[in-house]
Amino acid sequence: MVHATHADKEAYFIPEPSHWPIVAVSGMFLLFFGLVLTINKMGLVGSLILVSGFALLAHLLFGWFGTVIDENLSGKYNGQVDRSFRQGMFWFIASEAAFFITFFGCLFYLRNITLPWLGGEGQLATSNILWEGFQYNWPLISLPDADTTKYVPAKEAMGPWGIPFLNTIILLSSGVTLTWAHWGLKKNSNKQLVRGLILTISLGVLFFGLQAYEYWHAHHAMDLTLNSGVYGSTFYMLTGFHGLHVTIGTIMLIVIAVRSARQHFTEHNHFAFEAVAWYWHFVDVVWIALFIFVYWL
Repeated sequence: MVHATHADKEAYFIPEPSHWPIVAVSGMFLLFFGLVLTINKMGLVGSLILVSGFALLAHLLFGWFGTVIDENLSGKYNGQVDRSFRQGMFWFIASEAAFFITFFGCLFYLRNITLPWLGGEGQLATSNILWEGFQYNWPLISLPDADTTKYVPAKEAMGPWGIPFLNTIILLSSGVTLTWAHWGLKKNSNKQLVRGLILTISLGVLFFGLQAYEYWHAHHAMDLTLNSGVYGSTFYMLTGFHGLHVTIGTIMLIVIAVRSARQHFTEHNHFAFEAVAWYWHFVDVVWIALFIFVYWL
């Protein structure tokens, strides 16, 4: 009897066959198919398919994660399942890190190799024949051969102070409030846990609002767009994808806050909280790199 009980505790939980993977594939297909149609100006049809894809993916996330939460609360998971969840989250964040490293690598290559060559420096100095008289400088906020009658060049690049510096303080502060919430969880103080999460969510929403205003100001007051040379494209790609991650992280924090208010977590069973905390701290680290290499240097 003792051996049977031990085996039950160590047995790895295998869920029943599920329809959720089919829903996931269908949602992704509709999302990207609708996006392609919308980009190619297919009008209402593309928009409807795109919205349908978003709706199906929202249904997927709500339903599938709800199933996982129910399985966890019913005591079906053991230490092996917990370790597999942690490994999966680790590799997910590792893939996200590789994603941003690729963009930072592109920024480095452009600033230190491609543009100096086009300006007549380095190993391929003859590349300057592409644009005669081109001189390398960073940030490159206008195209060398742009037709100024059709294209409005950017007035200036985005500086590091003001909103970018304020957003840096906000994100670093959100890391502190999230750690404070974690301390509350560790000492079994659900009130501190929920308050810390609410503060973190508020800071995430504030960050997003300030970045949205920064984009509006850059576009309307500085004429800084995706077409503003290689600086404009790399600026919006890096900061835009980071803003997307902040949005996703904030949604994850809201879900965890609701679950915390319902007292789903204990001192020894709170992987979902830790997974979201890992993700949010990763977002913080990426922003610090963005502030240094995109805004400051």
